[in-house]
Amino acid sequence: MEPVRKFGTFEDLEVYKTARDFRRAMYNVARTLPEFEKYGLASQIRRAAVSLTNNIAEGHGRWHYLDHIKFVLQARGSLQELVDDLNVCEDEKYLPSVQVAELKERGWHVMKLVNGYMRWLRDKKIGDTGVLREDSVLYGDSENDLEAWIASLPLS
Repeated sequence: MEPVRKFGTFEDLEVYKTARDFRRAMYNVARTLPEFEKYGLASQIRRAAVSLTNNIAEGHGRWHYLDHIKFVLQARGSLQELVDDLNVCEDEKYLPSVQVAELKERGWHVMKLVNGYMRWLRDKKIGDTGVLREDSVLYGDSENDLEAWIASLPLS
């Protein structure tokens, strides 16, 4: 039986590590583009690449599984943008087709990890009913509890 792996931060997630490597590769692509693409395609590649890893990180910081999944979906959308940006690089002959194919293969590998991570998140909250749910949280018994809490706050 394989030992249970524990992680403490998003940086310990395999999906994040792999996405981070892909982000670096895409930044390298942006650096090689023609000067006139500096504020166009290069800027778009950098924004989508950062969005990929930022959304994985931000989702991990959410305490609600549905929020977490929402951010992972955003990361997946940014990854799709990057694959399309690679198509532009190939169509415009900014990169050799062999390099584009290798980068797209890396991107599809990240996609598999993102999809697996999302499936894992979904499965963490799906019960026998097939409905996403969270454990209930006790916030207070009545509105009086809220009013008492507000009244206890310092007035500074």
